[in-house]
Amino acid sequence: MIKKPFIALILFSLLTSCSSNTIFEEPKDLIPKDSMVLLLKDLVLATTAKGFRNFKQINRFNYVHLVYEKYKIDSLRFKQSNFYYISKVDVYEPMLNEVISLLEDEKSKFKEIKRVKDSIKNDSIEQIKFKNPNKLRKRDKVDFLKRKKISTKSVLKKKLPQ
Repeated sequence: MIKKPFIALILFSLLTSCSSNTIFEEPKDLIPKDSMVLLLKDLVLATTAKGFRNFKQINRFNYVHLVYEKYKIDSLRFKQSNFYYISKVDVYEPMLNEVISLLEDEKSKFKEIKRVKDSIKNDSIEQIKFKNPNKLRKRDKVDFLKRKKISTKSVLKKKLPQ
């Protein structure tokens, strides 16, 4: 008999404690949504870049303060704005989706740039090989001969460089 009211009391307290109103008041210096999206994108890149070495071979460099300088804000303003947007999930979720799409767009742009650079590099290597076939190694010589369709007997009579 005592168990039923006790269980009902526990369920009631759980249900009432789960419905909290965690929407923060809008801060005076709230970062606008479009700026916040760009800021979040740059912060993701900055925190991700932390594990990579930069041009000066410095590892574990913190780039977050550079992002704050770029947008002329301080960490307190960002935290207040971020808490406000987080409390409004229906506003924050589309912002995060936009950040993800921006990052994916940048990734595809960089992949294309890398592909073009690699193709230019490979083309220049191929041009060097065809201009100076005497400087090729044995296996490169065979590839060169296949492309030029020269008989291998005439080339094998010549001394191949090692």
